[in-house]
Amino acid sequence: MNKSELIQALAERQKLPLIKAEKIVNAVFDQMIEALRNSERIENRHYSAYTGRNPKTGEAINVPPKRLPFFKVGKELKERVNRSAGNSGHGSREK
Repeated sequence: MNKSELIQALAERQKLPLIKAEKIVNAVFDQMIEALRNSERIENRHYSAYTGRNPKTGEAINVPPKRLPFFKVGKELKERVNRSAGNSGHGSREK
């Protein structure tokens, strides 16, 4: 799901105009950005530098190290996903 799909889903689920749903999603992302700027705690992952490839040209490029926000799925969401996955046969893993 990308940002525009999230906005669309929020608008439909909450019966909101798209512009209002977009403002809500942007407010959440803006708050997260501000927290990162203020060195507040947001889960993130650190990725080391690596050599990648330009998908258009195939040329090797150096990708610098980076830090990206990371979200852990809460218990309630895990249970909801697993319940629905059990019905469709997708997404469940045998242990």
